[in-house]
Amino acid sequence: MFFGGMPFGDMPGGFGGMPGGHGRGGVAAANNTRYYEILGVDKNASDAEIKKAHRKLALKYHPDKGGDEEKFKEINEAFDCLRDPEKRRIYDQFGEEAVKEGMGGGGGGGPADIFDLFGMSGSRRAPRERRSEDVVHKMKVGLEEMYKGSTRKLQMTRSVKCEKCSGSGSKSGKRYTCETCHGSGVEMKLRALGPGMVQQIQQRCSRCGGGGYSCPASDKCTSCDGKGLAPEKKVFEVHVEPGHRHGSKVVFRGEAGSDSPDVLPGDLIFILEQKDHSSFKRIGTDLFYEKSVSLVEALCGTHFHLTHLDERVLEVGSSGVIKPDSWACIRGEGMPIQGRPFEKGNLYIHFTVEFPNEVSPQQAAALKAALGGPSANGSAAPMAEVEEVRLQPVADIEQEIKARREHERRTGAEAYDSDSDDEMGRGHQRVSCAQQ
Repeated sequence: MFFGGMPFGDMPGGFGGMPGGHGRGGVAAANNTRYYEILGVDKNASDAEIKKAHRKLALKYHPDKGGDEEKFKEINEAFDCLRDPEKRRIYDQFGEEAVKEGMGGGGGGGPADIFDLFGMSGSRRAPRERRSEDVVHKMKVGLEEMYKGSTRKLQMTRSVKCEKCSGSGSKSGKRYTCETCHGSGVEMKLRALGPGMVQQIQQRCSRCGGGGYSCPASDKCTSCDGKGLAPEKKVFEVHVEPGHRHGSKVVFRGEAGSDSPDVLPGDLIFILEQKDHSSFKRIGTDLFYEKSVSLVEALCGTHFHLTHLDERVLEVGSSGVIKPDSWACIRGEGMPIQGRPFEKGNLYIHFTVEFPNEVSPQQAAALKAALGGPSANGSAAPMAEVEEVRLQPVADIEQEIKARREHERRTGAEAYDSDSDDEMGRGHQRVSCAQQ
């Protein structure tokens, strides 16, 4: 025979080795309830209910919180399967083993699976169906939502197959081929380029809009006006998971509607755009925070409260000296990692020191006594004559330089310097020639 003595009952994908396959004892029962029991949800539970149950159990059994590590792994395994629509469909139909062995759906075992196993099923595959274009929307999301997670409800209007005429566009249910494009959806136009020169261009049919069908007015469906598609409003719940980043996508498969009754609907895709935050900056999984302290706090230590993105108040203290433009780190208080909300990046604090505008003589004496400093007489003068000068503060050095250059231009100092340079250059030239 074709397969000789091959043991069909022991082959993966054969008659007895896969869930749902037929062995000697009949049909093997598929284990398709354990994952639901682990998460404590019904088999008809929605995606939101599954995510909520996983979040609750993961928090309870996380090893870092003193939970059972094996139980935590089971919870994540169940959630990884049930959160994916395709894996969940395979699990519900064929059981846990089919998911672990990477089964791609279809019938329950048999000779067809044997051909698939050996890569001999290429001629049996159905051609891929045409799909409408995906619809992409950008959604502004706050940094707090990306930290804690949130759910947005958005109402979208999409085009779906008309229920009254089943997508035919006519009252009778008949499909009328467009007489202009003869069902191709495109028409040819001639465009004059100049005397005796024309160009033939192809464009979407102006009568049927590219669908290839055009219903006469006498038989048009009143619900969709002969288009075969009717507008429908639907509310979508967009789940922003903790750790989502700028540019992350939330995809609703096959929920974008159709641009023709004869093609499958496209995907509805929401692209998350992170809004700027007044206090925190984000780079990857790390957060950055600006903190200004007084000179006393910088020298003697600081103590302040920091309100985090989840409204927790962190009590931050430092007993050492804080230098201007220095950094400090609080580990594990950054952004959560998507899919692993209990693992977080770091929070970095950038310190700036505010100096007082002036110090009184009493304060100066106290600071010298406490910190040490030059004596009142200062260091010994190298010369007999000493001239006392005063420092004047400069608020903006760039503006100061511009003002000085303008002053030089008006007073002629710049031209004087240029003339001096020219004379110096000529003098050097004469010296050089004399040496020659």
